[in-house]
Amino acid sequence: MTKLPRMFRALFLGLSLLPLLALASEGAGMESAQIDLGDKASLQRGAGLYMSYCSACHSLGYQRYSRMAEDLGLSVEQVEQNLIFTSAKIGETMNTGMDAGDAQAWFGKAPPDLSVIARAKAEGADWTYNYLKSFYVDESRPAGWNNTVFPGASMPHVLWELQGSQHPVTEAKHKNAKGEAQPCTKGEFNGQCITGFSIPEHKKGTLDAEQFDGVARDISAFLAYVGEPSAIKRESIGVWVVLFLAFFTFLAYLLKVEFWRDVH
Repeated sequence: MTKLPRMFRALFLGLSLLPLLALASEGAGMESAQIDLGDKASLQRGAGLYMSYCSACHSLGYQRYSRMAEDLGLSVEQVEQNLIFTSAKIGETMNTGMDAGDAQAWFGKAPPDLSVIARAKAEGADWTYNYLKSFYVDESRPAGWNNTVFPGASMPHVLWELQGSQHPVTEAKHKNAKGEAQPCTKGEFNGQCITGFSIPEHKKGTLDAEQFDGVARDISAFLAYVGEPSAIKRESIGVWVVLFLAFFTFLAYLLKVEFWRDVH
């Protein structure tokens, strides 16, 4: 059997490593959001959810309403009527209507701009997805909430009516052979390790777990889009670029064979 040319062996090796690179990019211990930036329906739902639940406090100062409308397939009228809750115009950036001084007084610190939150975290959209799902009741916190992904977060659980009020399920810390307490993988509550969450019957939200996962996924996808609006177009042409390069490599190999046919 004829051995494959070196360039093809390198190509096949690179392609075989892609799944491993994808796995390596996922945050350790985090559930994958599995977002699809090509799913405009998901991005549209995420935009609506973000503007309804997040925009009162958090700005998207690097994104314009007009750019969002163009990328997500929305008309100017749809954006103005359903997604702009301030006096902003369609060509302006998506800033919150909250006064910075009031935010400082109310929260101790102004809520951050979320334009690049998905890019600022090594886990990307997975971080946002898991963060939105990981709020739990903690009366020791000023807002009455805590979060296992971002312990000590000042942000209250703005989606609690949808998800319900999660209470931590805990167990005593495990000890190693030396009798030393092992670190908790999901965080601590009252000196014990959090193993999961439960929602009391009278504290259930309007959505079941699967539906709320969809809400968290749509918001995470929207923030991933905002972090890099050009990614939609880049990913759409990426497949064609790879196919072109593969075809060109094949032609180059045939040309090489033809040129060296009579070389001894």
